[in-house]
Amino acid sequence: MSRHGKPQQRQPLILPDAAPMGGGDGGRGDAATRRRRFVAFLAISVALVASYHHLAPAPASRYHALFLSLGNNDTAAAHLRALTLRPHVAGTEANAVAAEYVRAALSSFSFPTRVTPYSVLLSYPIHRSLSLSVPGRAAAFNFALVQETYPGDPYSEAAAEVIPTYFAYSASGSVAAEVVYANYGNTKDYEYLASRGVDVAGKVALVRYGNLHCEDMVRNARAAGAAAAIVYTDAKDFGGAGAKGKRKWFPDARWLPPTGVQVGSLFRGVGDPTTPMWASSEGCERVSVEEAMDTDDMPGIPALPVSARDAAEIHAALGGDAAPADWQGREGSPVYRLGPGPAILNLTYTGNDTMATIENVFAVIEGAEEPDRYVILGNHRDAWTFGASDPNSGTAAMIELAQRLSVLQKQGWRPRRTIIFCSWDAEEYGLTGSTEWVEENREMLSSRAVAYLNVDVSVVGPVQDPDNSSQTVYDSWVKSNISPLIGRLGHGGSDFSAFVQHVGIPSTSMGFGEGKGPGYPIYHSLYDDFVWMEKFGDPGFSRHAAVLSLQHDERHFRITAASIWGMMALRLADEEILPFNYMSYPVELEAYTKVVENEVRGTAISCSPLHNAIRTLKTAATKVNGERKELQRQLSSNQLKKDSMKIRSLNDRLMQAERAFTNREGLFKQEWFKHLVYGPSEQNDWESASYPGVENAIASARKENTTESWKFVQHEIHRVARAITQASVVLAGSLT
Repeated sequence: MSRHGKPQQRQPLILPDAAPMGGGDGGRGDAATRRRRFVAFLAISVALVASYHHLAPAPASRYHALFLSLGNNDTAAAHLRALTLRPHVAGTEANAVAAEYVRAALSSFSFPTRVTPYSVLLSYPIHRSLSLSVPGRAAAFNFALVQETYPGDPYSEAAAEVIPTYFAYSASGSVAAEVVYANYGNTKDYEYLASRGVDVAGKVALVRYGNLHCEDMVRNARAAGAAAAIVYTDAKDFGGAGAKGKRKWFPDARWLPPTGVQVGSLFRGVGDPTTPMWASSEGCERVSVEEAMDTDDMPGIPALPVSARDAAEIHAALGGDAAPADWQGREGSPVYRLGPGPAILNLTYTGNDTMATIENVFAVIEGAEEPDRYVILGNHRDAWTFGASDPNSGTAAMIELAQRLSVLQKQGWRPRRTIIFCSWDAEEYGLTGSTEWVEENREMLSSRAVAYLNVDVSVVGPVQDPDNSSQTVYDSWVKSNISPLIGRLGHGGSDFSAFVQHVGIPSTSMGFGEGKGPGYPIYHSLYDDFVWMEKFGDPGFSRHAAVLSLQHDERHFRITAASIWGMMALRLADEEILPFNYMSYPVELEAYTKVVENEVRGTAISCSPLHNAIRTLKTAATKVNGERKELQRQLSSNQLKKDSMKIRSLNDRLMQAERAFTNREGLFKQEWFKHLVYGPSEQNDWESASYPGVENAIASARKENTTESWKFVQHEIHRVARAITQASVVLAGSLT
C-alpha cells in the first residue's frame, strides 16, 4: 500500500441485496475512521457494493461451487514465503526476481502471460545524517537511523539489503535549526501553534504519524514555513499497551519495536512524475527530472522518518510550553513540549532521483462469449521492505485464486467475459505501475472494462475467529467491533485510483484486518516480514486460505481471501446480466449534498441543481433495475437467449454509467482525477471527499471570500449536477 494507502470512497457497482453503506469516508483522525478505511475485506466503489451474506454461487453454477471448495493454507503460505525472502523495492534486482516469480506461477497454470515495462522516475537515498545539539551539552548526539534486528531473526542477513530509512522524493539539502513539535502535522495543528505564538518558519517540524500520510505532513510543514521535517512513529499509537516497563513488541508481540521506522513516498501526484497526465511509453514526451522535482506535488524540503526511540531523544531536549493533553505521548512518557528549541537538529539528506525500469506482470483468461469485456484483478508487488502484509499477502491470494481458476478450466469452465490478472509495480512510489498502464490503455479500458477488483493488503490481522463455521463473512463483519459500513473509494489509497477516479470504472478494494494504525503497527517498516505474518498477522494462514465458512446446498466451503475476491470475479465474469445495482447511489448522493449544504449555509449558493439531478438518477436507476429483473425472469424461463442484444445493451449501460460521472477537465486543483463524485481530499490524500471539486472550491472561497470565488463554487455544483444527469441518461438508454 502506498502513501496512498491502503484504506475509501467510490461509486455504484452493487450486487443484489447490498449490505448497508455509509456516506463519505471522513478523515483519519480517529480509530473508527481508520477502521472503516480498511475493514474486513470490503472497500468498494461505485455500483460494486455486494451482498456478501449472499455470496454463494447460483445453484446452476457447479463451477462456482467447485471454486469455493478449493485452496489450502499451505499454498498461500508457500507463495508468501517465496515472495518475502528479500526486500524488494521497485526498480531493484530483487523486485525483478519477484516479478519473474509471479509471471512463472501464473504461466504454470497455462495462462498466457506478459510483462510490460515502463521507464519511470524513482527515488533512493545516497546519504542521510541527523544529529541533536543541546545547549550545555559538550557534544552533539548522532542518531544511528537504523532499524534493529533481534536475536534469532531468520531474516537478519536479508535485512542488510533493506534500503536505509528515507522518504522517496525528499528534497536534498542540509538544515540546522531549532525544533518545533507539531503533533500530527495537520493544518489545525499549525494553526494552534500560531495561536500560541510558536513560529515554525525556518525551524525543523517534528510530527508524528497518525491522521495524515507523510506527504501531506511534509507539505503542511513546508506551507507553515518549516525548513525541514522529521516524521516519527509515536509509541502511543504504534508501540502497544501495558504497564510501563512491561510492554512487548515484535518478535514477542505484534507491536512496532522502538527502533521501527515507517518509510514512504512524499510525492503527492500519481504515476511517473516525468509524464504527468500521459503514459510513460517508449519514446514518449517527458519533462526533465529537474522539472519533475520542482513541482508542487514534490515536498520541496528535506525530510526524514525516524523511530520512536529517536523521537524520544528529541522530545526530551525540547523546551517551551507544554503541549496540549491530546498532543502528549502515552502514559508514563515525559511531557511533550512545543519548542522552539533549545534543541537544534542538524539534518542532511542526499537523494538519487533517477529513471528506472519497473515491470507490470499480466495473465489473461479469455472470455468465451464476450472476450471484449474485461474483469480485471490487481495487486501490487513492490514493497519498501519484505512486504509480507503490504502487499504480498494480496499477491499470494491472487496466485492462489488463479490456481483455482486453472482447476476450473481443466474441468471445462470458461468465463463468459475475459479475466485479467495484474501484478503492479512501483505502487509505493505513487501508484506508478497501474497508473501508467491505465493511461496507456485508457480508451480501450473505457470501452471494455467491466470492473476492477483490487487487493492491496489482503491480511493484516484478525477481525474474528476464522474457524467459526456458524456464520458468514458478512455476519462476522457486522458482529465485530469494526464498523459495518462500506466505505467509498475516493481516497488516493491504492491501485484502484486510476481505474475509478481517472476513467470511471467500477472498482473494489479489499482487505482483512483493522487497518494500518494499531491493527497493523509494523506498516512500511523492517518488521513486515513472514515471521510477523505467521505469528501475529495470520497465524496458521487461516485468513489467507480459510477466512470464514459459508454454508450452501448443505455443504460447507472454506471462504478464503482468494475466495471472496474470486467469487466477485466469477459473478462479474460469468453472469449473463452484470450484477450492478445503482439504487443506492441516489441515497448516497443526497447525503453528500447535505454535507455541501451545511458548508455553504449563509451564502447565496444553491444546491437545487444537485437535488434535481439526483431525482432524475433515482428514476433512471429504478427503471433500469426493473428492466434487469424482467430480463432475468425471461432468461430463467428460457424466453430469452443468453446472447440476446437486449442483454448486451443493458450490460453496456450498466457498465458505462459510472464513466458518466467523470469529466475530461478533472477536479478543480486536481485535474488528473476525473470523477466528480468520488475523489481524494485536496487537504488529505488519505481522506475521501464528497464532491471533491466542490470541496476544493469551497476551501478556496473561504480563503479569498470574493464574489468570484463563491460564484465558482456554484459553477462546480453545476458541473457535478450535469455529470449526475449524464449518468441518468446512460442508464435510461435513450436520447433526450
